Amino acid sequence: MGEKNPRFETFFERDTAWKDEKKALREIVLEFPLTEELKWRQPVYCLDGANVCTVDSYGGRCVLSFFKGVLLTDPDRLLEPPGPNSRSARIVPLHSVDDVTGKADALRALLAEAIENEKAGKKVDLPADDFELPKELSEALDADATFREAWDGLTPGRRRGWVLQIGGAKQSKTRESRVEKALPLIMEGKGIHDR
Repeated sequence: MGEKNPRFETFFERDTAWKDEKKALREIVLEFPLTEELKWRQPVYCLDGANVCTVDSYGGRCVLSFFKGVLLTDPDRLLEPPGPNSRSARIVPLHSVDDVTGKADALRALLAEAIENEKAGKKVDLPADDFELPKELSEALDADATFREAWDGLTPGRRRGWVLQIGGAKQSKTRESRVEKALPLIMEGKGIHDR
């Protein structure tokens, strides 16, 4: 059985968006031997230091998000990708406390499977850097060996995040500006979400 981290009591009480749904999800998640940790300014539920899931809200819904959701069998077909560029994470969108309680058994089954996958050391098999660098980023990397070394030192997920963020701009001038803003963060080994 997981233990509530006292630091999160205030977080769950002050959080107004989907507060009751998040609290209901938290109760279900903490039925399992997971620890509550603060990562990315939100509660992350971990097994022996490995990220398993989060309780969050965005896009007009509360979600239970699984870091390695693509590995879950999902017999009730609750899981969906959180966005168009998601490769391993999957979420269960929830819209009310009744929705949470109505799906509680299926959520428990997903949590149990995610924990077993983590204990078994299962990994998501992702192709390495399956993207093309935006021209502006490629030119900046070719022009600065130190920048290239920092880029090469990033995790594949961090590199992918930067490519999607920089390459998402329609105009070259905007992509160049994004490279300039990203450069100091990349030099520190940070990804787009590590600010």
